[in-house]
Amino acid sequence: MTTETTVERDDDQSRYELYVTDTADSGSTPEGSTLAGYAEFVQGDGVIRFTHTVIDHAFRGRGLGDVLAAEALADVARRGDTIVPLCPFIAKYLTENEVAGAIVKWPHGTPQDAATPPEQPA
Repeated sequence: MTTETTVERDDDQSRYELYVTDTADSGSTPEGSTLAGYAEFVQGDGVIRFTHTVIDHAFRGRGLGDVLAAEALADVARRGDTIVPLCPFIAKYLTENEVAGAIVKWPHGTPQDAATPPEQPA
């Protein structure tokens, strides 16, 4: 059995949702998707504030929080919105990982250990 993940934006719930689908190794159809976690946000005026992230206890320890954060933040960057990481998990992810094209407005200034994009040649 293999596990596939999907991250979807749910504007009605104001969150990005992470679904896990277990499929048989033979490539048969999925047995069903399960909501494994979500990242809540508040959006307005080109800014998206991540407020809370949850991974269901049954799915912890598998790196799924990083999958959720990476996909959600990449989507926000593609949309051109500014990210405000109020959620400690999202803030930690941003300090350790670069998200291509992301514009981040830190609520209390830039953390010392924030991931920074590589310098571009002049």
